[in-house]
Amino acid sequence: MEKETDVVIIGTGAAGLFCALQLPEDKKITIITKEDAENSDSFLAQGGICVLRSEEDYNAYFEDTMKAGHYKNNKDSVETMIKSSREIIDLLITYGVEFELKDGKLAYTREGGHSQPRILFHEDITGKEITGKLLTQARSRNNIKIYEHMEMIDVLCKDNICYGIVMVDKQGQISTVKAKDTVFACGGIGGLYHHSTNFAHLTGDGIAIALRHRIQLQDVNFVQIHPTTLYSEKPGRRFLISESVRGEGAVLYNNNMERFVDELLPRDVVTAAIETQMEKDGKPYVWLSMEHIPKEDILGHFPNIYQRCLEEGYDVTKECIPVVPGQHYFMGGIQSDLEGRTSMKCLYAIGETSCNGVHGANRLASNSLLESLVFARRAALNISIEQVSSNSANEEGKDIDLFKPENYTDVDKIHQENKKLVQQEIERMKKEYEQQYNNDIKCR
Repeated sequence: MEKETDVVIIGTGAAGLFCALQLPEDKKITIITKEDAENSDSFLAQGGICVLRSEEDYNAYFEDTMKAGHYKNNKDSVETMIKSSREIIDLLITYGVEFELKDGKLAYTREGGHSQPRILFHEDITGKEITGKLLTQARSRNNIKIYEHMEMIDVLCKDNICYGIVMVDKQGQISTVKAKDTVFACGGIGGLYHHSTNFAHLTGDGIAIALRHRIQLQDVNFVQIHPTTLYSEKPGRRFLISESVRGEGAVLYNNNMERFVDELLPRDVVTAAIETQMEKDGKPYVWLSMEHIPKEDILGHFPNIYQRCLEEGYDVTKECIPVVPGQHYFMGGIQSDLEGRTSMKCLYAIGETSCNGVHGANRLASNSLLESLVFARRAALNISIEQVSSNSANEEGKDIDLFKPENYTDVDKIHQENKKLVQQEIERMKKEYEQQYNNDIKCR
């Protein structure tokens, strides 16, 4: 593996891959991932990707995003995301991504929190379609090298400048890669939770490293719970029942088969209603019914959900399925600006591990893929500009020996300490946020 590279990217999700593809082909790019390249949460996204359909929809889309985020969003980030959306979709299509068509034109669906349909999709495996095509493109580039089963455990840094990363392979061998620029695209924190739709290996590694090196974080208490995951007593990742199912007409029932909530309210509102209903019913789940969706639409739009439920013993065309809320998305993360820059020079953060404030306190459905791609592209463009104008900080330090092997003799201990660090910080900021909220109430 390379000892030096122009850009090292941690993560093979949509953000990391798209960033790599937007960088100039004369740059040497190294990508590492903890597991197989396909084992990123981006591959699991079911519903779709938002896009601004027309200028007439801008104000409504902006308001939907702000309202879902409880107006805690960064308005500049929201504006940037929405106005960049059509360009992103056009780029994806050039990479071979296929979206659902109707009469030869792009088809749109609607999900909870949206005032109208503005979501492009590919069956119920939109994330797999997009991220899979990006991975194929990345593997075809001679300047991009992808290394699987390589885990970042630290950054090489001095005087708040990042010079690359420290990593470990599956045999326990420690090594380093020096880079002019480093990009964290290492995903979310689902592996810290008992019930989560995320892969278990996504444990907030980037957040832990940021805490160790005093890299600025933002809103790490904003953790989204998805209202509908398929209830199971089996251990492991929970299977997501896409928001699009409710967008197309599925309804939620209590134990008496009575509807108890507007299914198209924002996720946190629906989640709260489900949790209240479960407590009333004394059950660990509620029922989701697709009875109002034509069978041909279920088989055409949601074939993966249909098949997975069959495997669990449920035929969604004939019966209800049990669903329960589960941890789904991390709105907080490493604080980043509109170009993905962090508080450490030469270090960028994009995708779910970053926080530019676009989602606020609660992410609007299907904004995640769009947000990841918009700011991944902006980070890549900024890296290109910075490297062309000469990254003097990194050039001056590239020969400094920053690697201290004695710091990494017990990788298992580092893993446990990292998880504890992230969990403690989430709880600390939750309490801080609640205290601030209570003080604001008292002052009114």
